[in-house]
Amino acid sequence: MNKNKKFLLLTVLAVFSLVLAACGFGGDSSEKSKDDKKESGSTASSSKELNVVVTSEPPSLHPALATDTTSGAILQNVFEGLMVLDQDGKPSAGMAEKWEVSDDQLTYTFKLRDAKWTNGDPVVAGDFEYAWKWALNAENLSEYASLLYPIKGAEAFHTGKGSADDVAVKAEDDKTLVVTLEQPTAYFLELVAFKTYAPLNQKVVDANKEWYTDAGENFVTNGPFTLDTWKHSDSIVLKKNPEYWDAANVALGTVNIGMVENEATAATMFKKGEIDYLGSPYQTVALDEIDGFKADGSLKIADYAGVYWYKFNTTDKITGNANIRKALTLAINRQGLIDNVTKGEQKPALGMVPIAISGFEQDRGYYKDNDIEGAKAALEAGMKELGIKDPKDIKLNLSYNTSEGHASIAQYIQEGWSKNLGITVGLDNSEWQVYLEKLNQLDYQIGRMGWIGDYNDAYTFLEMFDTAANGNNDTGWENPEYKKLLKESIVEADPAKRLDLLKQAEGIAVSELPVAPIYYYTNLSVANKKVKNMSPDILGNIKLKYVDVE
Repeated sequence: MNKNKKFLLLTVLAVFSLVLAACGFGGDSSEKSKDDKKESGSTASSSKELNVVVTSEPPSLHPALATDTTSGAILQNVFEGLMVLDQDGKPSAGMAEKWEVSDDQLTYTFKLRDAKWTNGDPVVAGDFEYAWKWALNAENLSEYASLLYPIKGAEAFHTGKGSADDVAVKAEDDKTLVVTLEQPTAYFLELVAFKTYAPLNQKVVDANKEWYTDAGENFVTNGPFTLDTWKHSDSIVLKKNPEYWDAANVALGTVNIGMVENEATAATMFKKGEIDYLGSPYQTVALDEIDGFKADGSLKIADYAGVYWYKFNTTDKITGNANIRKALTLAINRQGLIDNVTKGEQKPALGMVPIAISGFEQDRGYYKDNDIEGAKAALEAGMKELGIKDPKDIKLNLSYNTSEGHASIAQYIQEGWSKNLGITVGLDNSEWQVYLEKLNQLDYQIGRMGWIGDYNDAYTFLEMFDTAANGNNDTGWENPEYKKLLKESIVEADPAKRLDLLKQAEGIAVSELPVAPIYYYTNLSVANKKVKNMSPDILGNIKLKYVDVE
């Protein structure tokens, strides 16, 4: 959901009164429609508006620094990479009009189309070379830099063992970008559609290091929409980009994005017609509303490549014990949670990789759901190792970011742990940014998080635990054999053998449980009947370029 903290971010800031007062839904923010076309083929801005809400202020609107779905929901519509994911989640032409791949699958040559930045500059191949090397520069603290590691020399530069000149991405001319990989990477075209691979306008970045912190002339982008206004912790307005290369096929003129922490408030706004959509990557459907939306036939449930889990701080005295972690993991009644709390037809997570991911559709049989006897045996073994005689002496804190949904899940699991294991578990919630910092600093024992795949491959769920230092790990856990298997999977060209290596790695992680997988996501959404083509792909993305409003 990067530090890829893409981690499914269902969170935090504004209040209902603020949203109604400031978002301008239905107000004068729209532009008048024009039926003339520019010579470039792009249409003028439309009068069509879409109203949605996100759960919080986006933590960062810098493509190389953003790690969450809230920021990503905006960035994927104001920036465009070499490739984009189409409505089926498949990579298709973006800034690259065409591309060639060498026979050995190591060299990609991208030919850029004619396109402009919002300040009028042409988008050139050098913008990509600059952006990728910017993300790999360790001084810039890009937590997603590891996604660029398939590029030859990228990891060496990022880890201080090489230089930027050694990174095998080169703008041969303004229209040609040549990329050489360390080894064949089957999902590389999907990677270059991800936000970390977006271009940056070097002139703008070099002139103002804070260019991405506010709307205005400094926020220069190249996607189908522009960042028109940004009222921090309140609202964002996107406007159609008339200079976008495919503007003729962008129907929306304005997208109003409010910030509403409370799911129930967002549901009320939807039912009143104040917003047009609920569901990933925007505010979620409130648990209490699911049955009602099911009953009236408006709820859509789709597969989603995401997992909800509890992370363990393995440097803590109690949760650092593998048997204690095993006891807590086995003692979760996942199906009961789904039936009684989440109600979204999710699937019990019996592994770390969702069953929506290719090759991982079947249960790998690592453990059983709600295995109370197994949990008690593991608890007894852990207590013996720690010198604890009575389960009542185990006192743990379960942390989560502020959300009614996360609170309901935590309360259900807390009750089960207390009843079945006899331990004491306190609940601790905090605002999203504060919560992320707690996990970052290992200032927690058990912490809720979600993870949405960046691409349709198991590696995106396993890579974050390759070392304790990985910016997305937040558990303190690492295992040399696990890391070895992941490295072998990167260079393995045979798809079946590579899949087996990834499953072996998953097996090691599940045996030591730095996280307790809880459920595999489904994507629940409801949309106003006038809204067309607004369905998230398997990764939870919605490209507003394709959305229309009748």
